Amino acid sequence: MATMKKQAMAVALALAFLLSISAMATTGRYDEQIQQAASQKLQKAKHLQNVSSSVEDGIVTLTGTVNLYQDKLEAAKQIKKVREVTGVRNDITVAGATVADGQLQQKLAKKLAYDRVGYYDNAFNYIAVSVNDGVVTLTGDAVWDVPADSAVGIVAETPGVKDVVDDVRILPVSNFDNSIRVRTARAIYHDAVLGRYASDPVDPIRIVVDNGHVTLYGTVESSMDKNLAGIRANSVPGAFSVENKLVVD
Repeated sequence: MATMKKQAMAVALALAFLLSISAMATTGRYDEQIQQAASQKLQKAKHLQNVSSSVEDGIVTLTGTVNLYQDKLEAAKQIKKVREVTGVRNDITVAGATVADGQLQQKLAKKLAYDRVGYYDNAFNYIAVSVNDGVVTLTGDAVWDVPADSAVGIVAETPGVKDVVDDVRILPVSNFDNSIRVRTARAIYHDAVLGRYASDPVDPIRIVVDNGHVTLYGTVESSMDKNLAGIRANSVPGAFSVENKLVVD
């Protein structure tokens, strides 16, 4: 019995060795083809002329410079379409215009404020932006992925952005939360005093609801308006809690 076990183990080890040899033989088999196809794709795009590629074991490493962060993303996207590519290492440097952090943050905040104006979910998303050495960090909450993706797209296309950190959280799908969103919006915007904030869709009182917990974001004109918004939100039945983060301008 012991001899049979030893024989079986020896066969298994031999098979594993043969498989490893076979894998080694095929590793990198398509590298030359991948390199040729990748180079052709990069050369065809004028905005990617300064990008180079190298291939090892099916993994493409991209280096060089581009003007916009969006171009960096586009380069990786194009290379991923090449047959037999198993991965992309994106080491491209964004070497376009340099913009002061404060100026860039102000510009992006304005762009994001105007994004998705007129859509039903505009008042129910809150996305904040900060900039450090050209690296843009997005935080906040979105009802679904479209507003978050749109924000990243806007940032990526803006000159001066060197990198993007997307920390926007997609809120869980919940009919219960949707009901609270609608009822809270009605309670706030149907108020005779607070109704004027509905007339400027660029800067509404933003209502974020997560598992029954309500948080108010945005800028209001007075402490009275902030307190009143909190009172109206607290009057909505079903909400577990209300956190008032409105800022008085």
